[in-house]
Formats: sequence, structure tokens, C-alpha cells
Amino acid sequence: MSASSSVQTPAPAAWLSERDCDLDAFRALVEQSTDASSYPLASAVERNVLLYDAERLALADRRTAQAELVHALADGPGIVVIRGAFSDTSVVDRATAVFDALIAQQRASGATAGDHFAKPGANDRVWNALEKAALHDPETFADYYANDMVALVSTAWLGPGYQVTSQVNVVNPGGAAQTVHRDYHLGFLSNETAAAYPAHVHRLSPVLTLQGAVAHCDMPVESGPTLYLPHSQKFEPGYLAWRLPEFQAYFDDHHIQLPLAKGDAVFFNPALFHAAGSNHSADIRRAANLLQVSSAFGRAMETVDREAVVGAVYPVLLARKAEGASEQWLENVIAASAEGYPFPTNLDNDPPVDGLAPPSQADVVRRALRESRPPRALRDELRAAAARRTS
Repeated sequence: MSASSSVQTPAPAAWLSERDCDLDAFRALVEQSTDASSYPLASAVERNVLLYDAERLALADRRTAQAELVHALADGPGIVVIRGAFSDTSVVDRATAVFDALIAQQRASGATAGDHFAKPGANDRVWNALEKAALHDPETFADYYANDMVALVSTAWLGPGYQVTSQVNVVNPGGAAQTVHRDYHLGFLSNETAAAYPAHVHRLSPVLTLQGAVAHCDMPVESGPTLYLPHSQKFEPGYLAWRLPEFQAYFDDHHIQLPLAKGDAVFFNPALFHAAGSNHSADIRRAANLLQVSSAFGRAMETVDREAVVGAVYPVLLARKAEGASEQWLENVIAASAEGYPFPTNLDNDPPVDGLAPPSQADVVRRALRESRPPRALRDELRAAAARRTS
């Protein structure tokens, strides 16, 4: 064996921390230019964002188009705009009428939808708009979601079997911008929790979902279309960086905005730094249908009634705690028995309380154990939590 063949490159770090969030390294990524020659199907590059015409994409070989879109979302700017994604804007108008009816129903009921990254009540938001729209007007739902540009990009990024969810967001005149963030999954966790996941999970998270938005009205820049930082999805410790003041300041100084026309669609890597903009217009209710499309693989193989499992195991946890079992021993049993992730849920009934996510089933068990609550009290709390999660 030669000396050169025995030299090994250092293994990548197994864990990430805020110490890895080097602003200079981040700048080197996001200050590069998008090379138009690498994206032959794109019609233009504007402010580092790739612009595609829906008609041109529809005429291209499907696999060729999808390969280019994957390249754009993963290794390129991380964002694509598809102009004329909904060529028949009457379908968009019909869906807007459905969304307006849902918002009116929500207001009449006195409900105020919370927002992960903005103050509650600043926007008109409809959680689970997909289900609500389908039940309200199935024909409009079918005509809207028959859109092939949504299917083209979703299948390109996630493969078959994907699941669509939808949240309608209407930012009214005077509505303030969101704070910069990354999206689901790791983007909804605190830095402490996100850092507990190994580095390879940070690399995995962006390929589990696709973010999109359909413009339901013309959106000039003064109406506050979404702020983006192209190429920021490639910064590996970005799920730990976006809350840091120096990264937020950099985003505030360097983000871009693009005007959209009704029927245009934007799709982006969920790891892209982004935020809804401030609506400085006098009379534009900036309406968008936010799409979050999820991989088919984000699920367990077996159906487990974890509420029943926890109900059976909790008395044992109480007894072992009283006998002096270690925190780690108790935590290991909770991890194996309770649902440790708070989603999916019904965000109308189960909004985030502290942070970006409601408490998980495992959080409820931990608190009950910490406070030595009797099994009946835990059972009642778990049943109430399960009821809140149903749509």
C-alpha cells in the first residue's frame, strides 16, 4: 500500500453547534452568483433567483425538467419562480373566493389563527386550508389541485406518494414582516433541541419537505412578497444560525424580493432563509396559498396506539421513579413508548404555546411524571390532547 493511499480525509463532524455558525462562511455561499448556463430551461435569472415559464416547462422532457429543478433547489439558489403556473387564473379566483369564505367563517366564530413567525392577528391565516377547502367546494378543490406545475416540482423534489398541506396567508395593508427563519422540520425546533440532532439529520431535513406559495393576487414589492436569501439553504449549520443576531442582521441587509403576478408560484428548499415581507401598500390584501408538501417516507411502518402504551407503562414509571430510577432510565422508557413529535396536529385547536410547536405526547408524560400526577390525570390530559389534534 502506498503512503498516499493510506491517507484518510477527516470525518465530518457528527454534531453541529452554534460555534459552527461562521458568518464569513455563510457569506461566501450566499454572495455567489447563480449561473444561468447551468439551467437551460430557465427563462431568466433575476436577483439570483431562477425564473421559469410554465409553458416552457410543460413542453420539456419531464425528467429533464425535474432534474434541473432538483439541481436548482439543492445546489443552486434554492428557489424557483414559475410564471403562469396557474395559466387559468379564473381557477385561482375561485379558490380565493373559497379562502375568503373560510376566513369570514373563522372571523364570525371569533377565532384568531396564530402564526409561527408573526404576531397572532397580524394576518388572516387559515390552517389546514386543504381539508377545509375540499369540504367547502370540492369542484374548485379538484380544479385547483389538478395543477401540473405543483405536481411536477413536488415529484421532482420528493418522488411519488407525497402529501400536500396548505395554509392560506393573507397579509393586510400595514401587516409587518415575519422574522427570518428556516422551515419544517428542524426549523420549528429551538436551537437547543435542533443541536441534539446529529449533523446528518440536518442534511436530511430539507429533503423531507418542499415549500411553495401560489400568488392569489398581483404582488408588487410594496405589498411585501416573501423575502429570500438565495443559496442560503447550502449552509449546513443554518438551522442553528437563523436565530443568531448577526445572521438576522445579515438577512435584513441582503435579502431579495420579487414581484409576483396572480397565478405565479414559488417553490423553495425549506432550508432557505426567508420571511414574509411587510405590506406597505394602502389597499392590497396580499393573499397566498402556502403549500407544504411532505415526503411519503416521513412515517413509521406500523400503527401504534401510543396513548394505550403510555397508559399501561406510566404506573411503572411512577413506581420506578419512587424507587430511585435515574432520569436517563425514565427518559429511555418515555422515548420508546410516547410520541415524541408534536406534529401533525390541528393548529386551530393545538397552537404553539412556548416556541414554534405545541407540546408532544412525550412532553405531557414528562410533566406528569415530574409532578407525580396520578395515572387518571395523565389519561385525561392525553385524551384532551388527542382530541385537539383531530381535524
